[in-house]
Amino acid sequence: MREICQSVETIFQLLLDELKKSTSASEQNCRDVAGRLAAEVNRICTESQRIQASGDIEGSAVSLAQHRLQQCLDYYSLGSGPGRVELHSTLSAIVYRYMTPPHVQSSYQARVELIKDFLQGFYLEALKAFRREMQMPVTYSPRTRLELAEYMAFVERFGKRRIPLSRNRSQQLIILRAQTFSQQQPKETSVDMEQAADGGATDSDQTWNDSSVYSVREAMAGQGSAAIRPQSDESESLRDNVIEELVAYLKERNQQKCADYFVLRLQDLPTNEIESILGITPRERDYLQQRFKYHLLRFAMSHRWELVHQWLEADLDRNLGLLPSEWQAFGEQIGPEGQRLLKLKQQGLSDSAIAQTLSSTVAQVQKRWFNLLQLAWELRNRSDSGEGASSDE
Repeated sequence: MREICQSVETIFQLLLDELKKSTSASEQNCRDVAGRLAAEVNRICTESQRIQASGDIEGSAVSLAQHRLQQCLDYYSLGSGPGRVELHSTLSAIVYRYMTPPHVQSSYQARVELIKDFLQGFYLEALKAFRREMQMPVTYSPRTRLELAEYMAFVERFGKRRIPLSRNRSQQLIILRAQTFSQQQPKETSVDMEQAADGGATDSDQTWNDSSVYSVREAMAGQGSAAIRPQSDESESLRDNVIEELVAYLKERNQQKCADYFVLRLQDLPTNEIESILGITPRERDYLQQRFKYHLLRFAMSHRWELVHQWLEADLDRNLGLLPSEWQAFGEQIGPEGQRLLKLKQQGLSDSAIAQTLSSTVAQVQKRWFNLLQLAWELRNRSDSGEGASSDE
């Protein structure tokens, strides 16, 4: 059985004394933070094989406590605003070289904007990890200057954690997250984001009208043809449900500006009026369009694909909205593996059950399904744009 650090109370008192001496936080605030730091140090010392085998568990505990204390005090001395800037700069420097899709040359500004988007999600992940590891309520958020300093120090350590990989390799957690985030960027989004960052798409609605999101926009805005715009009360209810869930989806991901942009676009306001209402420049609006498109695609083809496709009358029961000839072409293009995944989806199996059947991971199943839906989307849009009209005339 692993030896547990015996000086938790001693470390707690050391931390408490230093926090009281070096901050203006209340007695209770200092006690709360000192208690969490001491508990974390004890947990690490108990679970670390290296520390357990070192023969100096107490010394390691004191060293860890002093390190965490100094990190916390450093962020405390900076304060809220400068502290956030410091944390953002530290993490940005780590992920900068990884924040670009493969085989794409991104400008400096494009990478900076992509990093901002990535770190928004990472900060939320870190907050959830902080609540879990510190056994805090799911509603907890740092309120005081000391609590915020404690959280920012945790985020930095959380991002720098080494995650073991195969062949005795390891990598920092934030780098693994950044690589996954970067690889998930659609190719067209990567190019568009760079153009937007460079101001290359002034006063253009290219993103909003892009074929990959066109039918969703048309139906949501209530302007499309009867073929893609639901007419019944049930379909109208589905439309309202999709809009409501998409707005909620954006807000849950701290994308309030994307939600505001979406609501304004539903009113078909001109771009200059949208910029005026949101108080943004054309360049900022270009980037906002790209960010909205990314989240819309994720929502429509991953997060709530069943709802969206049911509403567009393009669900699995309707062969994803494809004509017989398109459905046949679709089956040929996805190959045997894609056809097997399609059949499992048609059987109503969950992603976890499909992953087990295919000896795969849930993430791999979701990614492959996303690609299949995107292919079906492209085939439908090609037909809607009139490319296949000659065969019906």
